[in-house]
This record gives sequence, structure tokens and C-alpha cells, in this order.
Amino acid sequence: MSSPQVRKAVRRGLAHEAADKVRDAIFAGEFPPGSPLKEVDLAASLDVSRGSVREGLAILAQEGLIRSEWHRGTTVIELTPADIDEVYSVRAALDSLAARTAQTRADPAALAELDRCVDAMAAELASGNGPRLLALDIAFHDAIYAAAGNGRLTAAWEAIRSQVHLFQLSRITLGTEHYRARVVGEHRELAALIRDGDPEVLSQVAEEHVHSARRTLLEKLTVQVPLTSG
Repeated sequence: MSSPQVRKAVRRGLAHEAADKVRDAIFAGEFPPGSPLKEVDLAASLDVSRGSVREGLAILAQEGLIRSEWHRGTTVIELTPADIDEVYSVRAALDSLAARTAQTRADPAALAELDRCVDAMAAELASGNGPRLLALDIAFHDAIYAAAGNGRLTAAWEAIRSQVHLFQLSRITLGTEHYRARVVGEHRELAALIRDGDPEVLSQVAEEHVHSARRTLLEKLTVQVPLTSG
């Protein structure tokens, strides 16, 4: 069985370049959750040294996107109930704080960027491209953290961002109906509340936005893919 193909790195020997290419491949579905990642195969696919791949994988491990265990080697993280609950619970708390902070700090340009992201989501709905829609979704939340202007808060978001992306990708892979029906309306509501809304309502909406995604993912996995205990 041939190994999944990934784009060759543009620059040789750079760990971040290797990490970017492997991350892209994971998000493209080339390496589903639980898939092994072998240094020698990745080095050949990316046309970089094994040392660069090893350092790149270390970057992805710091992001929580992959795990290395002596008896299993390096694998893409799997979706277990415990992992899903942990990631989405942390995200709910961070997103709530980011939204409330952005509400007090966002300038007109930052607010306009939120609207631009939502408009792009609305335009993308007709294409049926779930991964592209998800990329715009993540960009919207990146914009909220940028508007909040808190470096440590942004660093906390970036620590789980790749895991959130993978989990959300799994959610839409299992079925896009729920996601597509709500994605534009929920993000437009968040943008409106950040612009001029009650802070407590904003906090509740931001948290429910995340918990709704968590519940949907767990339900779909339970029905379509037996979950391992975690």
C-alpha cells in the first residue's frame, strides 16, 4: 500500500516548512485520526531530511495534533470522548473570554474583518466545499482573538487551534447538514454581539456555539464510528 502523497516542501531542511506540509496533509484527510506518521516516508514525500521531519513532527506534537508513544510510534491524534470534551471545554472558556475582550477593544477595522469573514462563509455555502467553509470559520475566530489584543490569550488559542481544526473537520466529514445550516447564522450573531451586545449574552452565545459543535461531533461519532474509551 503506497503512502499518502503530500506536497513537497518548497525549502529544504526547515522544520516549520515540514510541519506546515504535514499539517496541511492531515487537514486534507491524507492522514485521518489514528494514522501512523513515519519519518522515512515523510522525508521522501516532502523531499527533506529525516532530521527536519523529526523537528517538524515535534512542532505538531506541541500543537497537540500528533502523539508519539514508544509502542505505537507517531500517530495523528484519535477522537475519543475524553479528548473531545477536553478540547471543546477549553475552547468554550477561551472563546468566551476572547469575545468579551474583543467587545471592549475591537476597532472598526477589526469589526469589519469579522463581517467580511461571515460574508465569505455565506458566499461559500453554495459551493459545498466543507473544508473551505471550515477554513473561513477558523479565520473568523482568529479575527476575534486578534481583535481582543491579548497575546497570552492568543497563545492559548493557538495551542489548541490545530486540534479544533481537526475535530471540526471530522465533524463535517461525518455530515455537513447541521454545520452548514448553522455556520453563517451563528457567526453573524457573534459578530453582532461583539459590535453592540450585552456582555453576558455574548459570553453565553460564544460558549453555546462551541458546546453545540461538541455535542454534534459526539453524536455523529457515536452513530457512525464506534468511539474508543479515553
